[in-house]
Amino acid sequence: MAGLRDLLMRFRPVSTPGPAATGVPADRAAELAAELTPTLALLDGAADEAEAVRASARREADRIRRDAARHAEAITARATALSERIRTHAARQRLELGRREAATIREEGRRAEAVLRSRAAARIPAMADRLTDEVRRQLGLSALHTEPPGGSRERGGGP
Repeated sequence: MAGLRDLLMRFRPVSTPGPAATGVPADRAAELAAELTPTLALLDGAADEAEAVRASARREADRIRRDAARHAEAITARATALSERIRTHAARQRLELGRREAATIREEGRRAEAVLRSRAAARIPAMADRLTDEVRRQLGLSALHTEPPGGSRERGGGP
């Protein structure tokens, strides 16, 4: 679509006012094309150069992405290996702690067993005496053991 300027240029006199002169009407489009062609040719070269720069930048960006992906994979592999070592170390520590706790519990159990065995061994003679005296009493015989004052035989005579 022609602009207003182009429309008005149609009515522009071709020559100066006055007597008619012979001449060729001015071709503004040709004049503009002749004037702009060298400049636009320079821009074509700049556009080609810009496209080359963009292509080079794309290649560089692709290379950087590939390098970053390789680097990220290496970091991930190291982190995975490290986490496995840490997990293994933590499991070993936990296992060792569990073994120590189990050993402590076993030792406490052995001490408690020793105390109970000692108390039982201390009470057996008194219980045997009581049992013998009870059997003799039921049989109508006299008791062989007399209970000391305070009833320590009944309590087993021990701690």
